[in-house]
Parts: sequence; structure tokens; C-alpha cells
Amino acid sequence: MAATLNNCPAPAKLNLFLHVTGRRPDGYHLLQTVFQLLDRCDLLHFKVREDGAIRRITDIPGVPEDSDLVVRAARLLKAAAGNRASGLGAEIALEKRLPMGGGLGGGSSDAATTLLALNHLWGTGLGRAELMALGLQLGADVPFFLFGRNAFAEGVGEALQPVDTPACWYVVIEPGVVVPTAVIFSDPGLTRSTNPVRISDFSSASICFGKNDLQVVAARLFPPVADAIEWLSQHGEARMTGSGACVFCAFPQEHQADEVLQAAHASGFRQWTVWKARAIERHPLSHLLQA
Repeated sequence: MAATLNNCPAPAKLNLFLHVTGRRPDGYHLLQTVFQLLDRCDLLHFKVREDGAIRRITDIPGVPEDSDLVVRAARLLKAAAGNRASGLGAEIALEKRLPMGGGLGGGSSDAATTLLALNHLWGTGLGRAELMALGLQLGADVPFFLFGRNAFAEGVGEALQPVDTPACWYVVIEPGVVVPTAVIFSDPGLTRSTNPVRISDFSSASICFGKNDLQVVAARLFPPVADAIEWLSQHGEARMTGSGACVFCAFPQEHQADEVLQAAHASGFRQWTVWKARAIERHPLSHLLQA
């Protein structure tokens, strides 16, 4: 019987803050952020094939199979493994719960889970650092999900240090619009010179540390983002994650999140999808990581 791994979680992330501190000569922006894992996940299912083929067996509207990060991750791992994965392939089924273009890292997280699961199933034996290097070829957020725990990130998001974050609940609003990352980073009004901070500055701060430098641009260009920030700000410190479009607010207790969730559902913003999630410390598949 072919080897399988089912119900593999690909968790969402939040950027608790996101500062743009500069720009490299190659055009990439220099960032500082804290990545926070959530218990809301996509789910992936893997079955090993013995004909070398890599197939996504679920349809994702708007995402052709060959350009899907999940398929690209599997092919990249197979190429890196060489003879260790000779003749092996995979069927991959994907249950999407995380929105595309939402700033929650859904596609990056799916790619990371694919690398973790197939590295295990194929017995390719790559360690954490090797998988993170592969992940960076797929996107700047992918190494974080392979790092395995919440992190303070610098550079383009690949220089990671473990960080402790508050145990809390988050209410997240998907405002019903897709925000293309490139549009935000190319806007002439984007702040690109926020003073760098130290990891100890965050560690000693409240949950509302810093800001998201991309938020002003996204809220100006995409009014539904601004509406979500304005509404959620009635209940606490609301801000956007990543380059948008999702907006979040933290609450110490689950019942507080439930109250805000109920109010959001009664708010009249019918295009919103609103949910709560718990902060988690480690990636659910971190046990598959090798040093």
C-alpha cells in the first residue's frame, strides 16, 4: 500500500507588527516583523506515487496546477533530493480555509507543509536548514513556517530568531478583497525608513507593539480594508497583517473574542468573513523537523 499522510495542517500566520526599514539594491525591501502562528489551518493530504509524477488532485480556482506553490515545492524537493527521491512522486489534495491575498501566509504555509510531509514520506532526510533554504526559493514567508515556532524576522523575512508571544485569541476579518503584495510595495507613498528595533524591544512590550507600515497604503487603495480596521478598532488595537487584506485584533480571553465575533456578524458588512483563532507556539508538524 502506498504511504500516505492525511490531515496535515498548514497554519495561518499574523504579522504582529511589520516595519519597512530600508531597501536593498536589488529592490527587495528590508523588513522587521514578528510572525505569530494561529490554530486556523489549511489541510493537505499526501499519497506517495511510484511513477515519479507530482499531481495536485483538487481544483483551486484561479491557481493552475503548475504554478501552485504546493506543486512547485514538491518538485523543488524532488530535485534537491536527487537519487533519494528517485522514482517517487505524490498526489496532493488541498482543503483551503485560508484566503488568497489575505496576508495570512496561506500559500507559503501550504508550501512549507508540503516540504515537511514529503521530506518525511519520501525519506529524503533533509534537515531544517536545508528545507528553509529550499523554502526561500519559493517565497520570503516560507522559511518561517519551516522554522517551526513564532519568530522575530529581519532581512526580507528569512533571518529568524525564536520569540515568545502572548497567549491570546484573535478575531480576524477577511474584508472581501484581494490585495496584491506587489501593488503595496511599489506604491510611492509607502514608508521605507522606519527605525530598526531590537528583539528585546518587542519582548518587553505590550501586545500592541509597533505598527504595520503597509497598512496606510492598503487602506488608501482598498477601502474595504479601511472599513474593517475602523470597525474592529472599536474593540481594541486593530491592524492589518502582512500586505493585507486581513485585519486582526487580540483578546486575552476567548469569551471576549466571541463577543466581538457576534458583533461582527451583526454589523451589516455582508462581504466580510470573520473568525477567531487561538495563538499557538509551535508549528503543528514541528515534530517532523530534523535539526
